[in-house]
Amino acid sequence: MDLNIYDFTSFTKWVDTALNSVMSPGWTMLVELVIVGIVFIAAYAVIGLYLVLAERKVCAIIQNRQGPNRVGPFGLFQTIADLFKLLGKELISIKNADQFLFNLAPFILIIASFMAIAALPFAKGLHAIDLNIGIFYMFAVSSLGVIGILLAGWSSNSKYSLIGAIRSGAQVVSYELSVGLALLSVVIFSGSMQLSTIVESQANGWWIIKGHIPALIAFIIFLIAGTAETNRGPFDLAEAESELTAGFHTEYSGIKFAFFFLAEYMNMFIVAAIASTVFLGGWMPFHLGGFESLNHVMDFIPPVIWFFGKTAFVIFIMMWIKWTFPRLRIDQLLKLEWKYLLPLNLMNIVLIAFIVLMGWYIK
Repeated sequence: MDLNIYDFTSFTKWVDTALNSVMSPGWTMLVELVIVGIVFIAAYAVIGLYLVLAERKVCAIIQNRQGPNRVGPFGLFQTIADLFKLLGKELISIKNADQFLFNLAPFILIIASFMAIAALPFAKGLHAIDLNIGIFYMFAVSSLGVIGILLAGWSSNSKYSLIGAIRSGAQVVSYELSVGLALLSVVIFSGSMQLSTIVESQANGWWIIKGHIPALIAFIIFLIAGTAETNRGPFDLAEAESELTAGFHTEYSGIKFAFFFLAEYMNMFIVAAIASTVFLGGWMPFHLGGFESLNHVMDFIPPVIWFFGKTAFVIFIMMWIKWTFPRLRIDQLLKLEWKYLLPLNLMNIVLIAFIVLMGWYIK
């Protein structure tokens, strides 16, 4: 079956041609940017809200209870009710806080995650921007979020917020190394940093399979480091409720707190989406050699479903990890990165480079 039936390139070109026929190129560009922005804002809100519900349901299953089940069928509208509750909360002004930086911090966190989502290829031809340095871009913009966290902690004029922000800064800077090296392993295999090219290089098999054991090791390291970089349990030292009341966002309320809350879940979605894109084939269907009838059936499933299905699978693993393992101490957290993950990652990179040099992998 020809996968081009699900190619969105012709649709996006049709929209561009239609807009150019009724307005100038400058206005066309502006309208297209507005359309993309509205779509991403809507998707951001829906995905973020229902990831909160999914986490509460997964947590309930692990703890042998039901979770939200009152507001709407199966509790589907619970997070919407929570959103309206947060929107109605009073925005409390903190005495002696740096008001400008205090108000700016949540927007920096949100903007960083928006910039990262823009480069994700949801299907063939369905991405806001397809950079030839896509991996480098994702790594760079996803690192900007820590600036918002540090500003939030420092500008709040609170010792608990400041300690949480310092912990988060040390944690994110440390685990960024393992995230980058894990992604570099797929760059070596595919020979490209462009996300669409990496996805297309997996048409005959996902890298986690055809990259053999080194690719699997890189995937596991990326999953651990990505979970730590998003400040999720068991690496949520920056928000340790028993020690810091709430961490770097202790002094925030209302919509500003909602921004931090939403950004955390969207960062988890971004980490899972990157993992599914570079290791699990992105929007590519699952194929088995010699099973042509099964492969044809797989080809009929739209690529958007493949992408979100794989992303949901990785998100479930991250939630499973959070609700299974106890929180680490800060010294254990840093020791895990510097003494174990980073050396293992470096050795794995050398091994992958040797495998690629010798041609011992499926191209």
